[in-house]
Amino acid sequence: MLDAGIKLGEVEEHPTIPDAMLKHIDAIFVTHAHLDHSGYLPHIFSAGYTGKIYATKPTLELINVMVSDYMHLSNPKNVSKEGLARLRKSYKIVEYGETVRIKDLKVTPVTAGHILGSAMLYVNDGKHTLLYTGDINLSKTRLLDGADTKNLRADTLITESTYGAKDDITPSENVVAKKMLTDIKETLLRGNKVIIPSFAVGKGQEVLLLLDDFMNSGALPKVPIYVDGMINKAMRIHRHNVIYCRNELQRKILMSDSDPFKSSNFFPVETRQDRSKVVSEGGACIIVTTSGMLKGGPVIYYLRKLAGNPSNKLIIVGYQAEGTPGNALLNGATTLKLENATVNIRLEVRSYHLSGHADRPHLEAMIRSVKSLKNVFVIHGEKSTSEALSSDIQKNFNVIVPRLGEEFDV
Repeated sequence: MLDAGIKLGEVEEHPTIPDAMLKHIDAIFVTHAHLDHSGYLPHIFSAGYTGKIYATKPTLELINVMVSDYMHLSNPKNVSKEGLARLRKSYKIVEYGETVRIKDLKVTPVTAGHILGSAMLYVNDGKHTLLYTGDINLSKTRLLDGADTKNLRADTLITESTYGAKDDITPSENVVAKKMLTDIKETLLRGNKVIIPSFAVGKGQEVLLLLDDFMNSGALPKVPIYVDGMINKAMRIHRHNVIYCRNELQRKILMSDSDPFKSSNFFPVETRQDRSKVVSEGGACIIVTTSGMLKGGPVIYYLRKLAGNPSNKLIIVGYQAEGTPGNALLNGATTLKLENATVNIRLEVRSYHLSGHADRPHLEAMIRSVKSLKNVFVIHGEKSTSEALSSDIQKNFNVIVPRLGEEFDV
């Protein structure tokens, strides 16, 4: 099995795999730690799977954080304590370029550039090579180099298509960041508060390093950056695994007194008393907190306390799935029901696209870079985006947008 995720939204969706089949899986490889690629693991082990989970070292460490947060927020009924215990004992580290043999298959991860430890997966049976992208990003970020697309060779490609629509062209991070900086600065200079809900892994670290750079350069006024939720644990994991980050970031830590993961601008929020102090104290501040789609976590507390002040600001930096409170805000909602309480939204809401995914031009470039390619399966996107990408590349390859339950021989 390649990845084992859940889909978060108004209704949580799981893979349509019979539990009886799960017991017969030989191995599971996870490309990265986000819940839409790892969140089904507790269910699989609770259903009787006893095999191994293969992933890079940081991915396995981050899965622990993500699964813990998922269990706390969603409390899924069909996950057992025994299943969770088996999951935690099942981890097997496989590094980039290392090959694992599972029966007659060889599986090899290569860098994907999406989040810390993320990988694309080669699967080879000696005759045919399949490449599965997971989630990929070809652009450099503050944390990571882009996906390694040199010398890619496969007969069959399974590619994500999150931003596969024709007009899905992502502006450069610098352009987006400067606009976001202006918005944040405006609120801080008024003495008010900025809330940035963020995913704990990947997005949270990118946002914090961005804010830290701006503050250290003087582009932003010196105010506390409060960090709440699982982002703090994820930051520590990033620091311990900095060898997987860009060389520039490693050198910055090794050759100077400046450690961006332990910046003096960051103030971890670790107790309810800390949280209460953040909202009750006067003065400007930035609050970076989970969850990224406003479905739970500390952000709910901050919205309840701060959303009534039109001088405060909420900045959305990540994808908002349909049916989530974050999506409702983007569509102009002025009230939200958050954990059985109705919250009137009077603060300003802004959205900036800081993506860890390849956009349409980069998806096309990645597909073109794969030598000897014959078959392309387009997945992991809204139906319209998957079909848009498929229709524009089908003149060169055998392209399929699979439906749930379909089986294919390649």
